[in-house]
Amino acid sequence: MPTPLTHDDPVALGPYRLIARLGSGGMGTVYVARSAGGRTVALKTMHAAIANDPAARTRFRLEVDAARVIGEQFGARVMDADPLAETPWLATEYVLGPPLDAAVEAGGPLPEQSVRALGAALCSALGQLHRSDVVHRDLKPSNILLTAYGPKVIDFGIARAIGDDRLTRAGAAVGTPAFMSPEQATGQEHDAAGDVFALAGVLVYAATGRGPFGHGQAADLLYRVRYAEPDLNGVPAALVPVLAQCLVKEPGARPTTGQLAAQLHDGRGEFADHLPIELLADIGRRAADVWRLVPQRLPAPAAGPEAAVDTTATGGRPSRRGFLALAGVLAAGAVAGGGAWWWQERAAARGGEGTTGQGSARRTRNLDPLWSYQFDSPMLTDVFGMVVPQGIGGMIVVPMGGYTHGVSPKSGASKWQVYSQESGWQMIVAGGRLYGLTLGSVTDDGFGSAVSLRTVDPHNGKTVKTLVRLADTNDELSTHQLLYVTDRVAYVVVGNGKEDGTGYMMARQTFTLRAADLRTGKQLWSKALPARPDDSKRLHVLAARAVGRRLVTLQEVQEWTVHIVVRDTSTGAVVWDRPYDIDDPDILRGGIAADGDHVYLGGRRLRALRLSDGAVAWQTTTDRAYSPPALRAGVVYAVGAGTGLTAFDAASGRVLWTEKGGAADEASTAWQPVLGTEYAYYKNAALLHVVSLSDRTTALTYRTSGKQFRADTDSKLVLGVNSTDLTAYPLK
Repeated sequence: MPTPLTHDDPVALGPYRLIARLGSGGMGTVYVARSAGGRTVALKTMHAAIANDPAARTRFRLEVDAARVIGEQFGARVMDADPLAETPWLATEYVLGPPLDAAVEAGGPLPEQSVRALGAALCSALGQLHRSDVVHRDLKPSNILLTAYGPKVIDFGIARAIGDDRLTRAGAAVGTPAFMSPEQATGQEHDAAGDVFALAGVLVYAATGRGPFGHGQAADLLYRVRYAEPDLNGVPAALVPVLAQCLVKEPGARPTTGQLAAQLHDGRGEFADHLPIELLADIGRRAADVWRLVPQRLPAPAAGPEAAVDTTATGGRPSRRGFLALAGVLAAGAVAGGGAWWWQERAAARGGEGTTGQGSARRTRNLDPLWSYQFDSPMLTDVFGMVVPQGIGGMIVVPMGGYTHGVSPKSGASKWQVYSQESGWQMIVAGGRLYGLTLGSVTDDGFGSAVSLRTVDPHNGKTVKTLVRLADTNDELSTHQLLYVTDRVAYVVVGNGKEDGTGYMMARQTFTLRAADLRTGKQLWSKALPARPDDSKRLHVLAARAVGRRLVTLQEVQEWTVHIVVRDTSTGAVVWDRPYDIDDPDILRGGIAADGDHVYLGGRRLRALRLSDGAVAWQTTTDRAYSPPALRAGVVYAVGAGTGLTAFDAASGRVLWTEKGGAADEASTAWQPVLGTEYAYYKNAALLHVVSLSDRTTALTYRTSGKQFRADTDSKLVLGVNSTDLTAYPLK
């Protein structure tokens, strides 16, 4: 969904006048723009800081070339481009139609005839690329736009010539895990057969609403892509053998695009004849909406060097899905007096239209996020867990395992990028300071220097001070963890041993849990942790918290086997150790709810364990899936399957209240609720529910693609993340 230009956006690029923003991410910004003759285009630019990188400019030029190769029949027609400009830009046609994932989410899986027609058309599109010795390498539902005349393939940011690996680090996986080929998942050559594998995954998604290898963390998806059989349940019976042959692990055994097209469709009829009427109606609605766009520009902020856009006045950034749905061309004119239609929708989300005197919403509305920040680096940056944004000092710091990004909480715009290598589990905000582990680049021998703990300036990503150097460690390993920081002590998991270039754990590496004094820089104690098997993709600790004289950890003592391990903070000795039966350990990454008496756990029942000895103090009496809980002021909040948000007395476990009138059938128990002062937030189906803590009803809902949610109390935002996007919602 378009949003107004910011005060510092250019007026024009090349011959195109900018009209609105479509999206902004780590690499650049996409605008709606018009030519002097009135043609509307999608105009993609590159951030100035990245434009100075020769490799980034080369990728941009190759993206332009690949978009031209596929042509206007199967892609967004390239209208104009200047990759050599000071600000490189690419103008493409404004495609009228939703991306495939949005269409399936809105209307459900497509009927067999639609899947067959879609597949045959995509075979033609890929064939056009392959005949020019170009492979896409990132074919997925969000990169396929559905128009009445056929699908269009977009986003060629990591496309390249077959056999050309000059821009790909050896052994690195590039692309989107859920739709990668096995060879791509191991960093090997991805040729035309790899695109066929991805196409089959896309068609499984179109027919069932899910990918052939499920969903989850990147590491798990990569493993299933390489070793597991595809899940074809729900695929129409006649399509199962057709798609199964495309999803074999051996590239040479897959059909060509021409062979596959012949098995999918006979080519009769127009593409629109094979689409559901609801999808055609959505395409028509989008065609009408583009006529409403008129220029809008926000004023400059009143004061402050960082204030780019005031969230009390701006429209929200579109999600990656909204960005892709509008990535193309239409010759369109502006309607006088229009243009504020996307603006008013967000007023209610900020306490404007439709609220009570106290700011509580009178009605529930499916609102868009305030903004969305796209993780558009082509490298897989965080295979051990989701991206973890850290809000501090009017900045959101996003460590990505390579570049660390500074993002404006007001606009979602990129403010800085620093190559620092920390991942989400290696940076923590505590006591008003940002801490990070300093890691090294992989060398030929696989051995580096000692890991160090530092403080970081959130406004530029640079080191403020090195506090601790941890002996007998190898800073080339990517699996160190910064667990928890108090006002004096930091708790870390650090490893030693050779880095073999995969980034995964190896059996010959050793890991220890350590405590270090931040004031003296001295190590207080060190405790050995169990060895991991070769190619392990599981970190040792899911979450940790220091409470008084106890360090509470949710530790994977073996891969996928979780224990609650409580240690003495002064010595590191284990006080008690208790198994934690949890179906999906990754939902525990959000943190630990604990006070001086108990640690509180979700799962099949909600439980309180005594911090002193691990005994059960209380638990719910009915088997029901509960989310990991959140704790505040003696009240435990958890999401229950089929019930929604429920509040419990922390001391006794007594139910204080349960959400009223909520549509709780699809309440997600896969993450802990986020608590504001007036509202609690949790995911329900594809919406973020905002529940009033005073009247216990759902006040607002936001559309969300987020999988995990965290509070940025400094900027009063709820931050949602998935593998591609960071989205922001008001925290009240």
